[in-house]
Amino acid sequence: MRSSFTRVSWVAAIIAGLMLLDVGAAHAQRIFSGFYGTTAPRFATADTFQGGFNFCRVMFASNRREKRGWDTDYPGAEINFSVRLAELTKTRVTQQPNKQLAEFVVVRLTDPALFQCPFVLMEDAGTASFNEAEVKAFREYLLKGGYVFVSDYWGTYGQRQFDEQIGRVLPRDKYPILDLPMDHPIWHAQFDVKEIPQMPSIQSWRRTGGADTERGVAPGTQTARGISDEKGRLMVVMIHNSDIPDGWEREGEDDEYFLRFSPGAYAVGINVVLYALTH
Repeated sequence: MRSSFTRVSWVAAIIAGLMLLDVGAAHAQRIFSGFYGTTAPRFATADTFQGGFNFCRVMFASNRREKRGWDTDYPGAEINFSVRLAELTKTRVTQQPNKQLAEFVVVRLTDPALFQCPFVLMEDAGTASFNEAEVKAFREYLLKGGYVFVSDYWGTYGQRQFDEQIGRVLPRDKYPILDLPMDHPIWHAQFDVKEIPQMPSIQSWRRTGGADTERGVAPGTQTARGISDEKGRLMVVMIHNSDIPDGWEREGEDDEYFLRFSPGAYAVGINVVLYALTH
């Protein structure tokens, strides 16, 4: 799954993608340039899934507030990531009917549409609280081949809460949480990721004068962990103490933030997605 992009820097690769946008309007794609507010969830319709990649995000209930809950970085992260995935890989990305944006969808854990998503994202999942129907449906999804990427949850409390919730879905005695070291194939699916970057939200980065962390979390405490099924197939990837999707959403908002964080965010995200789609 490696390509020529493994031989160039992440920065050069993503900047090349920006140039493609300027001269390659035939793709009818555009980069989302930051947005502060709420956007109504875009649920699946009969025409949503067309055989290409659809970015799917899980909607869940939160029992407390840290960020915005399930829709943190929505929908800019979806839009920009889909554009870059199409540019930097050979993945065919589904377009919306108007051909102006990539297709993306919000799914509840009890929605039948969940089973048409080989990859789903959960953000601010350290506030998640699943009901019993969601626990059952999420377990069925994961054990039937589903895959979830969890990012942008911070601190000991958030990690403990999500560990407890995913432990209800995948009991720890049967499905233990394991570290994902940097020699794991997921970090080399296309880009050679040498370390998991710690990325703050752009708001935190501005408030702190450019710190790499947020929410009072100590620098350098980001971790990558996963859960596999009984055959060793990775089902859950969790990057704690890092806001990977903000590097997607905010790439068009601030040049310095883009150069410092977005290439690493895309390298991690594209590797995670390609590994999901090929394993």
